[in-house]
Amino acid sequence: MRDAHHVTVMTGAGVSAESGIPTFRDAMEGLWARFDPMQLATPEAFAANPELVTRWYDHRRMMCAACDPNPAHETLTHMQRVFTSSGCRFTLITQNVDRLHQRAGSDPVIELHGSLFMWRCTGCGRSTEQTGVAFETYPPTCEACGGCLRPGVVWFHEMLPEEAIGAAQQAAGACDVFLSIGTSSMVYPAAGLVGAAHTRGARTAEINRDETPISGSVDWHLRGAAGRILPALAESLSDSPKDF
Repeated sequence: MRDAHHVTVMTGAGVSAESGIPTFRDAMEGLWARFDPMQLATPEAFAANPELVTRWYDHRRMMCAACDPNPAHETLTHMQRVFTSSGCRFTLITQNVDRLHQRAGSDPVIELHGSLFMWRCTGCGRSTEQTGVAFETYPPTCEACGGCLRPGVVWFHEMLPEEAIGAAQQAAGACDVFLSIGTSSMVYPAAGLVGAAHTRGARTAEINRDETPISGSVDWHLRGAAGRILPALAESLSDSPKDF
């Protein structure tokens, strides 16, 4: 990383879990315990019961809004600023939809799976950011045309945003260091990015509490919490020319 010209980082649910955000399945608690999240995260479910689906996603939005960025988010923000100011490219990609990277100060962030805080009208296509209190009615409606709003996340059976996956693939192919942090490395096409970086000659590392399908193929596998390992990594770079 001291000699890198382009560092690419991809984060997954493990990073957000350290902020207290439950995983997709763990969020099915209380009144939602009787539902299968796999049955709520599809276009078909939304078409059949938009009130139920939007109520569930707004519940998740409020859960995320109540959590704060953790040391992993904060360290990545610091790294992004330091590398960028030194003339090095730093690309941050996330599979998370909670916007904790942005709240920690990271900018830009490539959101592969969209965001719980962006809602799109199914009528006119207008997107709006929703950062306030929970909606008063479900499904919520568009202020511009009265159409039904849906969460701006990628559901099962939907394609990833073309611009986001294109930018992520370009960064994976152009970087000389690729870090995979807190992701299961089981969901494609995101899981293929680290392999693409390796094929192009990048040095690769994984930071994760558990073994994943890529653990044996990366140059370094760092076992543990991202909130502990990333600050230590940044500290180890403090004597580098990038002035950490």
